[in-house]
Amino acid sequence: MKIKVIAILLLGSLLPLSSSFAQKLKKLPEYKADESLIAADMKFLASDELMGRKTGEMGNYVAGRYIAEQFRKAGLKPINNGSFMQAVQLKKVLPPTKGTVTIGGNKSELIDDFVLIGGSGLMANNAEVVQLPYAYTSEDGSYDDYKGIDVKGKVVLTQMGSPDAETPQAMFGASRKKRALAKEKGAIAVIEIYTMPIPWATIKGFFGKESISLAGDEKGVDPTHIWLNLKDAKSRVKDNGEKISIAIDAFPEVNFTSNNVVGVLEGTNPAMKDQYVALTAHYDHIGYGAKAGRITPEDSIFNGARDNAFGSSAVLTAVRSLSQKPTERSILFIAYTGEEVGLLGSKYYAEHPLVPMKQVIFNLNCDGGGYNDVSLVTVIGLDRTSAEANITTASKAFGLKAINDPVPEQGLFDRSDNVSFAAKGVPSPNYAPGMTAFDAEINKYYHQAADNPDNIDYDYLAKYCKSYTYAARLIANDKSKPTWKAGDKYEEAFNNLYNK
Repeated sequence: MKIKVIAILLLGSLLPLSSSFAQKLKKLPEYKADESLIAADMKFLASDELMGRKTGEMGNYVAGRYIAEQFRKAGLKPINNGSFMQAVQLKKVLPPTKGTVTIGGNKSELIDDFVLIGGSGLMANNAEVVQLPYAYTSEDGSYDDYKGIDVKGKVVLTQMGSPDAETPQAMFGASRKKRALAKEKGAIAVIEIYTMPIPWATIKGFFGKESISLAGDEKGVDPTHIWLNLKDAKSRVKDNGEKISIAIDAFPEVNFTSNNVVGVLEGTNPAMKDQYVALTAHYDHIGYGAKAGRITPEDSIFNGARDNAFGSSAVLTAVRSLSQKPTERSILFIAYTGEEVGLLGSKYYAEHPLVPMKQVIFNLNCDGGGYNDVSLVTVIGLDRTSAEANITTASKAFGLKAINDPVPEQGLFDRSDNVSFAAKGVPSPNYAPGMTAFDAEINKYYHQAADNPDNIDYDYLAKYCKSYTYAARLIANDKSKPTWKAGDKYEEAFNNLYNK
């Protein structure tokens, strides 16, 4: 009997707390956020009229202006000389239309037989070739193909991957390192014989496109980097006296400007308002037409509703809600351009911050490729920072369950804009729509023309945006500053940034 009485008393003591929590939540602006405005953000940003919001195209500029005007309307402070726009200087490199690699009597043609994945044009007749197993050096130096080998002014010919790289993702990573090593050693070109388990037709379509990079980001010219679809290239080179000829036109370049959109909401606590929580999302997408991907006679526009009008709508919901009832810490809002072309907007901001980086105590980024479970939010890096409890509480308040990265092997944490803050040391998880796996439902819409506002679950979008905003509020009002969990790979950068 005593046990029952105690249980009843305990239950009774908990109920008022639960009721009190619910009453406080219902008073917050995000709880009462106008869902028609959330839907309007989605429908405008992912509309056909914006033509896929590709960085450098008119739809992208219009989207940026729309977001800036929402910042202005909500009363945010522009902190870039009175402007909400932070100009990001970019360079568009157009692919050459002609190129050959000749070994003896065999001539390989650009695109049909080889693709350029880095570097620039090159004219080299009967250049000397050095054949290396992988043209790779391990981090600890225990494996070194270059040991005792001089490749300066020569062409390096090698196979794909590394001693440890077996998956396509690992091969891509090894390939980037090979180009850096070849540059360091003074090679004029590195050629990898293509052996990846991906159809050559797919590779041709992916690499035969224009590329965009940050202007002035060059640190010396990279060697010409080729993937050659010629299985017997090594024996042919040997028979040709270790000589090869490469003729590739120079890459035409065009400089242009795109914009990050940045605004600040000042905190209410004099002792905490010099600390900032950054709320971020990218607003660009991949554009329109066959150059962007697979099109149909009915639809050639890649609207990017899920990626990432979803995240942009969440940030705008936070702008409106938090401006009605500000938090103790200040909020730094950033809508990035250039994510789809290499995280360029966030990389630029991290190197040119408008608020000193050491004053930014947390970044909650909003990005995803879609959703397949509307009962969840998938927080990439949920268990990597001390803000886990606040994020979990916020999602639960709106009927959602926060789960951690379901596919860690994909390396998603380092593939979105949150990594630009994380690399500087700022705790920076990514708040994504509910995803449990890269299944058919995700692939149906990810970077597809089908990803448009007509097939969005707007009830779920509203819950997602409101829970994101509430998570930001809890973190910005928490007296303790978020940290990385002990042993995280960004912990050292955190200690350096905040002088720990």
